[in-house]
Amino acid sequence: MIRYFAKRLGMMLVALFMIILLTFVIMHAVPGGPFTSDRNVSEEVEEALNEKYHLNDPLPKQFFDYLGGLLHGDFGPSYKYTGKTVNDFIANGFPVSAKLGGITIIFVILASIPMGILAAVKNGKWQDMAVMAAATIGVTIPSFVIASLLIYVFSFRMGVLPSFGLDSWKGYILPVITLGGYSVSYLARQMRSSLLEVMGQDYIRTARAKGLSEPKVIVKHALRNAMIPVITVLGPTVANLLTGSFVVEKIFAVPGLGVHFVNSVSQRDYTTIMGVTIFYATFLLAMVFIVDVFYCLIDPRIKYD
Repeated sequence: MIRYFAKRLGMMLVALFMIILLTFVIMHAVPGGPFTSDRNVSEEVEEALNEKYHLNDPLPKQFFDYLGGLLHGDFGPSYKYTGKTVNDFIANGFPVSAKLGGITIIFVILASIPMGILAAVKNGKWQDMAVMAAATIGVTIPSFVIASLLIYVFSFRMGVLPSFGLDSWKGYILPVITLGGYSVSYLARQMRSSLLEVMGQDYIRTARAKGLSEPKVIVKHALRNAMIPVITVLGPTVANLLTGSFVVEKIFAVPGLGVHFVNSVSQRDYTTIMGVTIFYATFLLAMVFIVDVFYCLIDPRIKYD
């Protein structure tokens, strides 16, 4: 097992290096630079800024200098905000995104798994059709449409929930529903299909033949194996929710990591774009690695030899 995880760790490092390289190349392949959009900056000042931030150096030197900074945990300075670094943006924005994402994860798990189980147990009945109809709507409608609808109904028409900010517990309700809507719908469908497949296995029929009650068959025998595909999807979902949704944070004016990324793209702030992308990629790779570890804990039949 140790050998397998060491191999996976090596693959993660290679994947992370390729992400850093591709992000760096794409950023510098875009015409212009971080200071070309500033209309009030003269050519002399722009040249001085490029010299200050070593943007006139050859690209290989810039890349290895940036890589050296990453090895020391330094994502570099912001080109658009004087005195600010990308580390500052991540340190200030990630806790906000992580708190919102953590609440959303709890909402997603508590909603999606029971919905999937109910749909599988009541397969073909009205409960199944109702859950699948709601899940289909949640998967197909974009998050910004859901956000706009929720704001219109609960903020403008009813006036019971705030439309922006996280100043009180009420401020979390609309962003959590919007952020978790797709994940709840997708995981509910995944849970239903996985549980239906497991319920058709021979060992489930054997458990029923022994006289075990249906709830005991589902909880003790079927649910554990049915959770494996769900956990596979849940790993990247957790990483995505914890790092924040760019669209949702922008709509609800949440000062999280997503807002800094959106602003950096519009302002061509190279280091912020790269820093947030690399931070997100590292988080995603770590979650996929943790999912592999959980496989062994959930299903003892899975061995990494």
